[in-house]
This record gives sequence, C-alpha cells and structure tokens, in this order.
Amino acid sequence: MKEKDTPYTLDEMDLQLLDTLQRDASLSNQALAERWNLSPPTCLRRVRRLQTLGLIERTVALVQPERLAQQLGHGLQALVEITLDHQDAESLDAFEALAVAEDAVQQCWRVAPGPDFMLVLHCWDMPAYLALSQRLFSQHANVRNVKAFFATKRAKFSSLVPVLDATRK
Repeated sequence: MKEKDTPYTLDEMDLQLLDTLQRDASLSNQALAERWNLSPPTCLRRVRRLQTLGLIERTVALVQPERLAQQLGHGLQALVEITLDHQDAESLDAFEALAVAEDAVQQCWRVAPGPDFMLVLHCWDMPAYLALSQRLFSQHANVRNVKAFFATKRAKFSSLVPVLDATRK
C-alpha cells in the first residue's frame, strides 16, 4: 500500500500548514517553522508528509492575467458550457481527455445537472478562441451544444481550499 493510500489523520498543525502554504507557498521552511513555532526539521517533515500523502498536489506561481494582458496585449477568458449528445462513460472520458490536453483550458469540470462540462478558458485573443473552439467543439462529433460566456471582469480568483474553520484562524 502506497503512503498516499495509507489512512492518516490530519491534526491542527497539518491544517494550519496547509492553510498557510495555500496563501503563500513562497515562504521558506524557516519562516513557516517560525510562524507556527515548530523546529525547521519538524516543519519540513510535516510538509513533505503532506506532499507524499497527495494533499499538496504541486506548488505553482499564479499569474495575474489582467496585468499580463497589459504587457502582452492579449487576454480573452471564457466560461463555456458543453453538452454532449451521448453521456456514457466512454464519451465523457473522450471529451474530457481532449479538453484537458489543451493548455488554454485552465479548468475542466464534469457537472450535473445541466451541461455535461464547464470549461474555463484563457486564450490570446478571439482568433485563438475560434481555433480552440474548432478543435474542441466543432470537430468533435459528440458535442451537441456550446454556450460561451466571455469574461469582462474578474472580481475574485482563489485557489484556496478551505481547511480551517473561520473561527480557528
């Protein structure tokens, strides 16, 4: 049995570390240990265990798309509902594999009820969106309906998964 599959009970410190790292993963191990009054080796051991357990999937830099668009002169974001003609497991898996292979697809969700998928897309511009829509929606024979919503303003974006009760912070 892999460690990811081994049952492990998270304690309060694990939750505090997960919360803190979700808010700022650039903190050094030393700074993280000081924040939670842990020794650096203990802190590092706990964080590595959270990674090994698969609770920390990866560490990334979040790019601010509006500022990037100002620098590069691009930026088209869309939320797209996709309904397939056939919803059997093989058809759903096939469309999902096609969607997740595209870098412009930032998020791909299977949803119910309503459409079968919700996609969050980020394209350079409208011609790039049209090319992507051809690959994903027009050339895929099983796509019945596409409903795209183009973002005019992003009021909030967060990758934070709440792990702490607001009263425990």
